[in-house]
Amino acid sequence: MKFKSDIDIDFANRDQILALLKHTSASIIKDDKLTKHNTGVYFTNIPVDPFTGLSNVEYHTAEERGYLKLDFLNVGVYQQIRDEDHLTQLLNQSPNWAKLYDQKFCEQLIHIGNHYDTLINMPEAVTSIPRMAMLLSVIRPAKRHLIGQNWEEIAKTVWQKPNDDSYFFKKSHAVAYAHLVVVHMNLLTNAEDVINRFVEQE
Repeated sequence: MKFKSDIDIDFANRDQILALLKHTSASIIKDDKLTKHNTGVYFTNIPVDPFTGLSNVEYHTAEERGYLKLDFLNVGVYQQIRDEDHLTQLLNQSPNWAKLYDQKFCEQLIHIGNHYDTLINMPEAVTSIPRMAMLLSVIRPAKRHLIGQNWEEIAKTVWQKPNDDSYFFKKSHAVAYAHLVVVHMNLLTNAEDVINRFVEQE
């Protein structure tokens, strides 16, 4: 039975949690050989290569056979977060959306740092989580044709699955990534505020 999974879980350091959990690393074919998948792991029984300790079923084939792969991702932004309360505070803090249009600030941000040109080519400003999510989607190949349109027009088709296999963002992923961009914006802004207050006191 084919089981289509696309579950990503972000960590400050994935190795710390994996050291505590019995798991098998997924495998991927590179240069005609099975090698370790960068992020995928299994927590259910799956055939294992006795020499490498990796799954001996390539992850696409494993998915066809019904094995559930989880992707554990390292996200450096989380290393700056002290605890759950700190994360909640950053999520609830209203970001200064105008700072996105400061190129030096924007280029520091996770996920959009290399896409300042796309940001400024949008006819309407990014001023909310939904708009940030749509921006993150239109920089993917399947939706690049939407760049330059207004948000109302983009919203009509941006979450539709393309007819071909071109890469696109599911809405759930884009919204989650948009929240992380906001968290990073607030981390950078708060750090700037601390520095500015220190300078003023000198």
